[in-house]
Amino acid sequence: MSTVADFMSALQSIAPLALAADWDNVGLLLGDSAAPVQRVMTCLTVTAESVAEAIETRAHLIISHHPILFRAIQQLTTANAEGRMALDLVRAGVAVYSAHTAYDNCAGGINDQLAARIGLTDVGPLRYCDAAAQCKIAVFVPEHDLKKVSDAMFTAGAGHIGQYRECSFRLAGTGTFFGSEATNPTLGVKGQREEVAEWRLEVVCAEHAVDAVVAALRHAHSYEEPAFDVYPLRPMRAPAGEGRLGVLPAAMSLGAFAQLAKTALGASWVQIVGAPEQSVRRVTIACGAAGEFFADAAARQADVFLTGEMRFHDCLAAQTKRIAVVLPGHYATERLGMETLADRLQARFPDATVWPSRRERDPLLIM
Repeated sequence: MSTVADFMSALQSIAPLALAADWDNVGLLLGDSAAPVQRVMTCLTVTAESVAEAIETRAHLIISHHPILFRAIQQLTTANAEGRMALDLVRAGVAVYSAHTAYDNCAGGINDQLAARIGLTDVGPLRYCDAAAQCKIAVFVPEHDLKKVSDAMFTAGAGHIGQYRECSFRLAGTGTFFGSEATNPTLGVKGQREEVAEWRLEVVCAEHAVDAVVAALRHAHSYEEPAFDVYPLRPMRAPAGEGRLGVLPAAMSLGAFAQLAKTALGASWVQIVGAPEQSVRRVTIACGAAGEFFADAAARQADVFLTGEMRFHDCLAAQTKRIAVVLPGHYATERLGMETLADRLQARFPDATVWPSRRERDPLLIM
């Protein structure tokens, strides 16, 4: 049976957590990574309704878009709704994982899905970012340690390159050492120089994961003093970035584009800023509550900016700059991504049951 860790690995390959915003709280937020998993529910937000559904349907793992315990807390009690939900999940043995902004911005993530649904072409990032700081770790291991050490480093978070995981380079060579009288060498004897056939094992990992990966290699290595090097790598511009910019196949009116977005996203309603008859073709996208990206949309000379929701004064700024805005709602711009994620995980784990929450609804209704 698959474990929480297996799903974590799959989710990391879909949405590497290094893509998450630095203010975000992502990854496994509740539960035991070693726990077995047979039933998985995805949802946009952990609410009393989605918690009740997970517990009643005997889910082992919730994958939510919005993080549970998003802000630091000092007490976890039944005195507030967040504490009650977390304690109910702990008692029921339900783990919670969130990728949030990593899933927004990864290749094939929510912003890409929005762009595809409304038919954009020539799609690229709205806001380019530097890739997360990375390091290369090279460790020298005898052949009988090679698999054990590499597996430990991969489990600790090393070896991710784009959509690939467990990436490494291995080169055979000869290592030498001379142990003092205080040593207890695994191979050879102290007090004389030894030559040992070894492998140079190289992996990359996020800078924030270096300590965990080094601890894992030390634990798995049979040597008393494993030899390893850590090299910082020069940051590169991320291939994805945040938000999306693309063009429609042909220009259309803002009113027609708003209707297209409403239908494509299954939204119950849509708000616009701008004249319905104005022409739009160059489209910028940022899912959820992403008014902060309007300045990027203006800088990239967009005709229209599509996001879930935006502050009133940001809407006034858009009106002043004569850049159209389309607001289908926070829920409509992100819920579809969790439905798609359930399908992707079901295909990857055919022996498990994965479904998007059946009780989750947009809390905003038009009367």
